[in-house]
Amino acid sequence: MKPHLKHRRTKGLKYVPLNEKLYTYLIDARSREGDAVLNALRAETQKKFEADSHMSIGRDQGSFMTMLVAAIGAKHAIEIGTFTGYSSICIARGLPERGKLLCLDASEEWTNVARKYWKKAGVDKKIELRLGPGADSLKKLEPGIKFDFAFFDADKPGYDTYYELVLPRMRSGGLILFDNMLWGGRLGTKRRIKHPNGKAIDKLNRKLAKDKRVQSVLLSIGDGVHMCRVLG
Repeated sequence: MKPHLKHRRTKGLKYVPLNEKLYTYLIDARSREGDAVLNALRAETQKKFEADSHMSIGRDQGSFMTMLVAAIGAKHAIEIGTFTGYSSICIARGLPERGKLLCLDASEEWTNVARKYWKKAGVDKKIELRLGPGADSLKKLEPGIKFDFAFFDADKPGYDTYYELVLPRMRSGGLILFDNMLWGGRLGTKRRIKHPNGKAIDKLNRKLAKDKRVQSVLLSIGDGVHMCRVLG
């Protein structure tokens, strides 16, 4: 094994740092059914929204989420922050034929692209889109709606508000995933966090670790995914 790929140990814990070659290997060593549509979506997103294109989740994270949704047998899912639809396609693919995904986003421009690719991916009938501020849309949800799976990828200072609004609507054993929870690797240092996004993410990571309503684990997939299993 080459030195730069050796296991590293920190306080007795083992991990393998990713470089570009290893990440490419990781991406290639997975099922890739339907990647043609996702690749086309990624290309169009890059072309139309170059400055924001980094907001799409990575290929490995998309595959991971599809498997999670299918593994827990989720029938009803919600996504806060849809952008151009990459993550919603991945979630919808994990749902059964009659499963439903509710997508909340504030941008009609971004989600017009999403609508086009939902149809190309054959998941458009599973998805309902509601436009508007996330908290407002959540507060307007019909009574009795419950979810098995939730994915948050919106404004970071709003995450905690969305969490408290969604958690009572989650079924026991359901999963809640938060994206960008390592904030580009800028957390975990002794430097004071000044940016509002970083502050919000760090505060929520600490809250979730102590929240007795959920079991949580912070994963180093993509830009960090904090996954919570709802208890009770």
